[in-house]
Amino acid sequence: MITMGALLLVLLLALILGGAGFAVHILWWIAVIVLVVWALGFVFRGAGTGGPRGRWYRW
Repeated sequence: MITMGALLLVLLLALILGGAGFAVHILWWIAVIVLVVWALGFVFRGAGTGGPRGRWYRW
C-alpha cells in the first residue's frame, strides 16, 4: 500500500519537472526571438554609414 508521503512526493516531483519543462520551452522561444533581433541589427546597421563610426560595438 502506498503511503500518503510517497504520493505527495511523486506529485511534487511531477509538478517540479513539468514546471521546469515549461520554463525551458519558454526560454527557447525567447532565445530565438533575441537571435532574430540580433541578426536584424546586423542587416540594418550594415545598410547605414560605413567605417568605424558606423559600428554599434566598441571593439
